[in-house]
Amino acid sequence: MDEQATQAEQADRHRLYEQAVQCAESEVDFVDDTFRRLRGRRARSLREDFCGTANVCCEWVKRRKANRAIGVDLDPQVLAWAGAHNLAALEPEAAKRVRLLEGNVLTVQTRPIDIVSAMNFSYWLIKERKSLGRYFRRVREALKDDGVFFLDAYGGYDSFRVIEETRTVELDGREFTYIWEQENYDPISGGLICHIHFAFPDGSRLDRAFSYDWRLWTLPEIRELLDAAGFSRVMVYWQGWDEDGNPDGIFQPVEAGEPDAGWICYLSAEK
Repeated sequence: MDEQATQAEQADRHRLYEQAVQCAESEVDFVDDTFRRLRGRRARSLREDFCGTANVCCEWVKRRKANRAIGVDLDPQVLAWAGAHNLAALEPEAAKRVRLLEGNVLTVQTRPIDIVSAMNFSYWLIKERKSLGRYFRRVREALKDDGVFFLDAYGGYDSFRVIEETRTVELDGREFTYIWEQENYDPISGGLICHIHFAFPDGSRLDRAFSYDWRLWTLPEIRELLDAAGFSRVMVYWQGWDEDGNPDGIFQPVEAGEPDAGWICYLSAEK
C-alpha cells in the first residue's frame, strides 16, 4: 500500500461491510437451529439469495461436512470478490461445497434445497407487489417438501424518517465509523433511498460505499405475500432486550411486536 494513501483509499468496502453490518455466524446459528426445531432434522443445503460476498454460504459449509451452499447474485464483481477472498479462505474441501451463480433470483434454477435465505433486507430491491409475490413463489418451488425460507425485515417509526446513525466498529485492531443514512422516504410509493458511508480516524471517508434503492415493505405486506405464495406457515421472530436495555440478539417467535423506534426481526416461511 502507498504510505501516503488515506485509510479510506486503502479500505476494502466489502470487508468493512462484513464487519459492520453482517454477522454470518449468528445468522447461520438462527437458521440452522430454527430449521431443526421446525422440521426435526438438520438442514444440509442452503441457498443464499442476493448473496453478495457469500459470507453466509461459507459459514454454512464450515458447520458440517455434509453441508452444501449455493450463492446467487446479479453482480459479477462481488461474486469475483467472494471467490478470491471468502471461498479462498476455506479449506479446499469446504470450498468445493460452495457454488456461486451469477443470476436473477426471479429466474434462477437450482436443485431442491432445504433452506433459502434472503437477509439484510436484500429482497426490498424488488419494489412491485406482483414481482415480490413472484419471487416468493419461486422460492417456494425451489425448496424441498419440508424446506423453509428465511428472511428478515426492519421497521419502526424511525424507518420512515430521513435520518443518519453512526456506530464505531473495529477491524484488524483499527477503529472506523459506520454511518447509516436514510436519505429519502416516499410515503406514496414506499420508496426508500439509503446509503452506507465509512469514516476513518485520519479524517478520510468512503462515502456511499453502498447505496440502496428499496421499497420499505411492512410486516403485514410481507406476511400476506408469503401466505399468497402458498407457504403453509409464516412466523415472526422478535429480538429481546438485555438488562441494560440493549438488543440481546436472541430472536423468539411472537404473535405481536413492540412499537419501537427501530426494530429488526426474522421471518420463517414453511413450504
